[in-house]
Amino acid sequence: MSRERPAALTSAVGLLSIALLLAGCGFTPMYAETAQGSPIRRIAVATQDDRLGYRLREQLEDALAWDRSAAPLYRLETAVGQNRRPLGRRIDDTATRYELTVRAAWTLTPTSGGVPITGVQTVTTTYASADQPYASIAAQQDGEDRAAAELARLIRLDLLRVLSE
Repeated sequence: MSRERPAALTSAVGLLSIALLLAGCGFTPMYAETAQGSPIRRIAVATQDDRLGYRLREQLEDALAWDRSAAPLYRLETAVGQNRRPLGRRIDDTATRYELTVRAAWTLTPTSGGVPITGVQTVTTTYASADQPYASIAAQQDGEDRAAAELARLIRLDLLRVLSE
């Protein structure tokens, strides 16, 4: 019993010392909740004026936790392009599935002036094509929504990486 206590005490002291070292060096986890004054919350997003651009802007504002009450420090502009390719074919030569590839080029510019930072992300999703026209349109829009959500996640990771440097 006397041997178990020193081992537990040693591991507790070791964990405490690692925590103190990390706190002292300014370590911040990449996926930590953003603080109130974080620059990631002060990025104004601008996208093209169409459905996919709107969905991407909506997803980016949510992913960045945009603080509308504070003046933006950065402006994020995106240019989104999509390509839809038919996959499997029926006997009447209509597609049963589609592959949607969405490419977003983004530019982050400081509002106070400075060198803009650019990047590109590409996402591919698939969706099934239905016989009914409304169901087919709904499936296509769902594919676009999933692509916008994934693009927002990837762009957010890029921005976190850029702003942490």
